Formats: sequence, C-alpha cells, structure tokens
Amino acid sequence: MDPLSQSIIGATASQASARNKHSLFIVALIGFLSGMAPDIDVFIRSTDDPLLFLEFHRQFTHSLIFIPVGGLICGSLLYFILNKISSISYKETLIYSTIGYGTHGLLDACTSYGTLLFWPFSYERVSWDNISIIDPMFTIPLIIFVGLSIYKHKKTFVFIGLFWALFYLVLGVIFNSTALDVGKKIAQDRGHIISRIEAKPTFANSLLWKIIYESEGIFYTDGVRVFPSKKIYYGESIKKLNINKDFSMLNKNSQQYRDIKRFAWFSSDYLALDPQNKNRVIDIRYSMLPNQITGLWGIEIDPNGNNEQHIKYVTNRNLSDRKFKDLINMIFID
Repeated sequence: MDPLSQSIIGATASQASARNKHSLFIVALIGFLSGMAPDIDVFIRSTDDPLLFLEFHRQFTHSLIFIPVGGLICGSLLYFILNKISSISYKETLIYSTIGYGTHGLLDACTSYGTLLFWPFSYERVSWDNISIIDPMFTIPLIIFVGLSIYKHKKTFVFIGLFWALFYLVLGVIFNSTALDVGKKIAQDRGHIISRIEAKPTFANSLLWKIIYESEGIFYTDGVRVFPSKKIYYGESIKKLNINKDFSMLNKNSQQYRDIKRFAWFSSDYLALDPQNKNRVIDIRYSMLPNQITGLWGIEIDPNGNNEQHIKYVTNRNLSDRKFKDLINMIFID
C-alpha cells in the first residue's frame, strides 16, 4: 500500500502492545517508521535492467522470515536515535519495531500487486485482493485514532483503530467474493468457460471492482459495483499474449525474450498486446476504469534490438479529469 497507510498501521499495531500509556507517542513513532521500512527495497534498481525493481520490490524485505531481521535493524537504529529523548529500553524498542515492521508485508498482501510473503521458499506473489493500494477510507480513520490515543493518553482509541482496520479488510474479502460471484454470472451469461478469474478493487475505494477472467485465450474485463446497490458496467475483451506467435522474430535466448518472461511472472501472465502499439505488452490487471483494458504499465520491445538488449519499461498513469469523473459516477451514481 502507500507509505502513509503502511506507516500508520505499523504505528497502530505497535501502540496496541505498549505497556505505558504515556509512551504512546514514542511507540507510535517507532511503529510508524518501522512500518515504512520494508519499502526501502524500491532503491534496488538498475539503469541497464528496467525490470530489476519489479523483481525486488515486495521481495525479501517483505517476507515473513525477514520480519525478525527487519525488526532488529529498525529497532537498533531507532534506539540509537531516540534513546536520548525516550525512556523506552532497547528490548522494548526491538519489540515495537518488529511489530511495526511485521505489519507491512501482510498489509501489502491484501492488495493486488503481489507480495513474496514466503520468500525464499516460494516465489509466488501473494495477493488477496481485498483493498486498493490507496484507500482513504482505510487510512484516515487510523490516523485519527492514533492521534487521539496520543492526545488523550488512552489506548482505547488504538483498539478502536485496530478494530476498524480488521473490519475494513474483512469487508474487502466479502466484497471481493461478491464481485467474483457477479463476474462468474456474467461469464455464464455469455456462454464462456472460465480458465481463471480475479476481482480487484478500483482506485481508492472498495465499492467498485474490476473483474478479469480468461476464456479460450481471451481476457474479458467488466466493472461491478457491489455496494450500496449492485451494478454492472460491461467492458472490453482482448486476446491473450502469445509470445512465440506475437514476437516470433525474437530469439528465445535473447534478453528481450527473457524480459517478457520475467514480466509475465510479475503480472501472473495477464498480458496482452497494446492495441495502439503492437510492440508494447501491457499488464491488463490494472486500469483507471474497471471496464477498460488500457494498462497502467507495460514493456516495449525493439524488434530490431540485439540479443543483449533489455526491453523498455513504460507507464501510463494519467488520470484525466474525464476518467476521474467517470470513476466517481460508477461508484456513486445509479
């Protein structure tokens, strides 16, 4: 999720374990900073290899097995920095840091991006698809409750915040299940046999969902609002990428061919050719509007490139005023 959400859930979880209500500010600060720390992996990147950051983001720093190590590193650094203004012991600092750090990977796994929770034993990108990467309805209440706990010196607000976080995430699971049921019914009505299907929350909300399913080598996407009333926004379809057919000119031992395979792993093989650019491969799981196939990011191939040349990584994250209005209308207008 976004850094603020990661930090505030880390602060909330650390505060819940605080022994002294008068130390809630320092404990929140420790949890806040530790909850953000795993995203330091975004600095693992290369100017020569555009996909390196995709392989390492949400990798070992986000894994369950790395939590004690991350907690130890964060706790040691924060104790050294804060010990002059804090009465919290080194042991307590380690505990609060480890708790804050540990929330990060789990919260990321609730989103659709994919997190390597079980690295190095598994390279499966875990994604439970029950909350958007940015969701103010999740984050803002937590900020308020953490602030109230510090201001009032009462852990009651912390537990209310934890209850809200768990309630919202469970609600996302329910909404996800509802959206999947609607998606299966849409496919059934079309006479399609589903190979696989996913439901993902749209930008900054849990009410409107994007349904993506595959049937006979074609991806179909539709929008489904699950609350307060169900509404379907029928969408588009696109042929699934066939790397050997669509890029037959590429040598299978070339770097570009290997890069397409790497991007397929990252994207769970939800890949298609960009209709506007036949040398561009897009990840069709994400779009600003749930019933469209546009691709927020992708890779671009150079058909004339040499065997050692990497692909080009491209993004398309422009949320136009028109698309934003359409998104709001889909969420709220009957």
